Amino acid sequence: MAADTRVVPMTADHAAQVLAIYQAGIDEGNATFETAAPTWQTFDAAKLAEHRFVALDRTDRVLGWIAASRVSDRCAYAGVVEHSVYVHPDARGLGVAGRLLRALITSTEEAGIWTIQSGVFPENTASLALHARTGFRVIGTRERIGRHHGVWRDVLLIERRSPSVG
Repeated sequence: MAADTRVVPMTADHAAQVLAIYQAGIDEGNATFETAAPTWQTFDAAKLAEHRFVALDRTDRVLGWIAASRVSDRCAYAGVVEHSVYVHPDARGLGVAGRLLRALITSTEEAGIWTIQSGVFPENTASLALHARTGFRVIGTRERIGRHHGVWRDVLLIERRSPSVG
């Protein structure tokens, strides 16, 4: 990744680009069960403000984003979040997602969060490889968990347990 690329907290100023990257991932068919990106208001309300970041190039173009949300309001799950990471198709293979994941890991550990989890389609081999490189492991397969464009899909549940929190 270029030295002038930086990871910064996501703000409303990034909304249009973040949602466009999200829609590009949706359109490719192996990133999510969603069929359309939400409004910024819905996205903003669902994601934890202190655990969402964008990677910007030198012109402030968003190359990718990462965000986390609570998995439950129950106090027993206070240290568990679910995340999503998306990279603009033109910026893939440049290390953007890895830098975003490292920023999320840092922010969550500083906040006392001990588990980051996500669900990934088995066909999304690039995402699985990225997550494995950053300390995630597959903990199970949710077989035929949902229909996507009329086809039953499996989802691999992945997690990263913090070695320093917990």
